[in-house]
Amino acid sequence: MYKHLAVSLLALVLVACGQPEKPTFTFTAIPDQDEARLIERFGNVADYLSKELGVEVKYIPVKSYAAAVTAFRNNEVQLAWFGGLTGVQARLQVPDSSAIAQGYEDQFFVSYFIAHNSTGLSENNEFPQDIAGKSFTFGSKGSTSGRLMPEFFIRESLGDAPDNAFSRVGFSGDHSATIALVQSGAYEVGAVNYKVWEDELAQGKIDTSKVSVIWKTPEYLDYHWVIRGDTDSHWGKGFSDKVQATLLGINDPEILAAFPRSSFVAANNDDYQAILETAQSIGLLDQ
Repeated sequence: MYKHLAVSLLALVLVACGQPEKPTFTFTAIPDQDEARLIERFGNVADYLSKELGVEVKYIPVKSYAAAVTAFRNNEVQLAWFGGLTGVQARLQVPDSSAIAQGYEDQFFVSYFIAHNSTGLSENNEFPQDIAGKSFTFGSKGSTSGRLMPEFFIRESLGDAPDNAFSRVGFSGDHSATIALVQSGAYEVGAVNYKVWEDELAQGKIDTSKVSVIWKTPEYLDYHWVIRGDTDSHWGKGFSDKVQATLLGINDPEILAAFPRSSFVAANNDDYQAILETAQSIGLLDQ
């Protein structure tokens, strides 16, 4: 409450001095877990950014991956924590937008294929060919780790589209839901973000007598921050660079735990060319 009161008082002083008040800088994040957890995680991030950038910063939750891209396209948010695929989709829709930072771990991201233990499938270093014919759930349709890369490896290894390779295909909506669906037996196999799996395993939310990891994909790039190309025209020259420097400078363990990442490193659009080409190759940019 006091922080927002101070921001309001500062705005009044600036207006009185003839300086226009800068608009609220807004950001969102793809909803890879339930909304309540996201609001808690990113509310602290908003407070941190507001303090470091010297403007009011607000986190705006969205209901789906597609909604995150739409909010970015419509300038409802100027900054977004996207996955690899959603970041590509957003930059294609908003000219001159840029990837500016990624988590250190996002340089080496992987997906886990998980299976209900009734399938008899066990962990293997090779792609699990025996998943063919079983029921399979992805995460969100726009998820890099829960859909794009898993589908790429499925097509590459099984030589067929998921609808043909499996008895039934679903989209859970987020990684936590994927784990719950496979653990319950509603789907025999699924693909999940390894970070969410490890986090929920540490919290004791996963019953390994019912569900387990059967394969880890090769590494790829994933989550990253994307900023709109017209940001400086509203917040002043060099503001985008300041946002990038602020993200790269985060070293507070509590803030980093919101992602969770150990640190952030610089990123640019070229880093995600492989994601773009993969999405094009399996037709996901046309959906």
